[in-house]
Amino acid sequence: MALTGETSTQLALRDPDIRLMLRVRDDDATAFADLVELYQHRLVTVMHHLVGNAEEGEDLAQEVFLRVYRTRKKYHPKAKFSTWLFTIANNLAMNILRDRQRKFTVPLDVRDSGPLGPRPAEQLVHDKAGQPHQRLQHQELAGVVKVALETLNERQRIAVVLNKFEDMNYADIADVMGMSTKAVKSLLSRARENLRQALKGYIQMEGQAAADSKDE
Repeated sequence: MALTGETSTQLALRDPDIRLMLRVRDDDATAFADLVELYQHRLVTVMHHLVGNAEEGEDLAQEVFLRVYRTRKKYHPKAKFSTWLFTIANNLAMNILRDRQRKFTVPLDVRDSGPLGPRPAEQLVHDKAGQPHQRLQHQELAGVVKVALETLNERQRIAVVLNKFEDMNYADIADVMGMSTKAVKSLLSRARENLRQALKGYIQMEGQAAADSKDE
């Protein structure tokens, strides 16, 4: 969140990542390597979730880091470093998603999450099942949720991903997306309602299946 009234020095004292970035601004190669190590996995994961492709997510994350390095001399902290970084990522992702929407829709692969950890759908349904048949049920639901996420427009999807996978609050998402906190609340509310509507048929079907199994 942007912290009105705080100087760069005060922000740097509160945020060690800002101190790293200030060293990057002074051409400290070690500091840049440290920043990449700190944020690469998080950034790749977010970009992967947004664009639906692991390799493209990695490429986009590298592009974000390149932009950070190229503009290092102009860096003057006005918010948390993570907010600034994900603002760059958001702008890049928005351009990619809008270009894709104009050209064609690329189906997201719901079968393989690769080395990047849980797929968004799996994260949302909190898959903690231990038995094989339970895992199959959760994988099925993960696929359904993944399809539901695809029904969101790009702004809704970005807001959901930042909220769920970066654990950003409304204010931080507002800073990243250049919106008011009230607008973010409204955006996430609409996104959740869209997800509920998209999942309604599956949830009803699951509820009926559970009731039938009790009757057996």
